[in-house]
Amino acid sequence: MSNQHRKKNTSTLQKFTRNFWSVLSFFIIILFGIIAILAYVLAPDNSQNANQMHLSIHSKSPGFNTKILRIPGADITSKQQSLWNKLIYGSIDSNTEIPFSSLKIKDDYLLVYPFSTAKDLTGMPKKIPLASFNNTQNINQITHKFVVDKTFILGTDKYGRDLLSRLLIGSRISFSIGFIAVLISLIIGITLGAIAGYFGGIFDAIIMWFINVIWSIPTLLLVIAITLALGKGLFQVYIAVGLTMWVEVARIVRGQVISIKEQQYITAAKTLGYSHFRTLWHHVLPNSIGPVIVISAANFAGAILIESGLSFLGIGAQPPIPSWGSMIKDHYSYIILGKAYLAIAPGLAIMLLVMSFMLLGNGIRDVLDVKN
Repeated sequence: MSNQHRKKNTSTLQKFTRNFWSVLSFFIIILFGIIAILAYVLAPDNSQNANQMHLSIHSKSPGFNTKILRIPGADITSKQQSLWNKLIYGSIDSNTEIPFSSLKIKDDYLLVYPFSTAKDLTGMPKKIPLASFNNTQNINQITHKFVVDKTFILGTDKYGRDLLSRLLIGSRISFSIGFIAVLISLIIGITLGAIAGYFGGIFDAIIMWFINVIWSIPTLLLVIAITLALGKGLFQVYIAVGLTMWVEVARIVRGQVISIKEQQYITAAKTLGYSHFRTLWHHVLPNSIGPVIVISAANFAGAILIESGLSFLGIGAQPPIPSWGSMIKDHYSYIILGKAYLAIAPGLAIMLLVMSFMLLGNGIRDVLDVKN
């Protein structure tokens, strides 16, 4: 029996690896997962939510480079942060950043001329006490210690924030909404579907009536209604999306359980006096897990799209939390202003991740299909 199982697993793996698009999608999802976990390590701007705003350099093109003066803050909280805290929440940075064109010392002040693209119009200088720089009187020392040369690989958004950093950290929102929503949908859907299919009768009638009611309501409208009832925020979106995606899982599980419970080994389990819970948990559900995996991949993609839509409408992730949907909302008008990449970049990220999950689900379906 052990050899048979090993041969079956090897055959299943070989079928999967022969599907180029499924394998590619699998590795793309793994890559996105690694990026989501290490977002604050990879992001050029590792401040919380990558929310360092520089309005003087808003909407700059990819590859834009400038010098930035970092004025030390009085708060030392960032030094007390643990490595784990920085990895999860980002760095608490009390420094003030100012993009500038030139610096000059006058008396006890540092004159900072803000960044300007016009060579003959640098603006009024900002006077910053030298005490902010430990009373450093030498302009070269200030430049060496407190000035950084920063390159924005994908440019800046309309608030002057690093677009690449916002994209990287925004991947966490998409992955978290997918995992949590799918988990909620699996718990509810498998439970109700298994009860309806296994026991039948009045249980099946009531659960199917409830499923048909939920099924008749457009998903996005139902999510919006639940979100408005629970309030705005990420936690509410997780709950709302999860509560609307269990219907497909329940219908599939119910159909699988109805066909499996008629098998001889289920009859044998009942004859031996096994409890309903043991029969369901150990014999029925394990044999119906294949289609559930496929629908879970589709639900993961659906959850990402729904969250992006809610954020676009302003009732999903709230600012300054970076979300791909809200990034499209902030910049869709830039498509006609010659800076379409500000909206296209998060749109491509959504499309790539959703398509990867759909292709992965199709590949798993083909592998688990006994007809192939």
